[in-house]
Amino acid sequence: MASKIKMGKSSGNIFADLGFPDAESHLLKAEIMVEIMRLCEERSLTQLGVGKLLGISQPEVSRLFRGHFREYSVERLIGFLTDFDRDVEIVVRTRKQSGKHGQITYVLAAA
Repeated sequence: MASKIKMGKSSGNIFADLGFPDAESHLLKAEIMVEIMRLCEERSLTQLGVGKLLGISQPEVSRLFRGHFREYSVERLIGFLTDFDRDVEIVVRTRKQSGKHGQITYVLAAA
């Protein structure tokens, strides 16, 4: 007997959809990690090479690449981007819809 799978529309944040606390922070960290992994692939870096560049051990790189980035702050992950010679800008603006909490959005600028 097949079980029925309940489906619904995503909020755009899988961590919020799954009920994670601090879902916005988790999504931001994941988006930063996607870019870090892309940069590593672009440069054909080994995990050992990544560790040397970022100042962390190879086992720490392995854990990061497997999605275990909870122990890292957003600030630390942003610092890793700067280790790859990337500039990071933080822009704060008034929310268009008043009465609602603001949101954090990650945007990768074109080269």
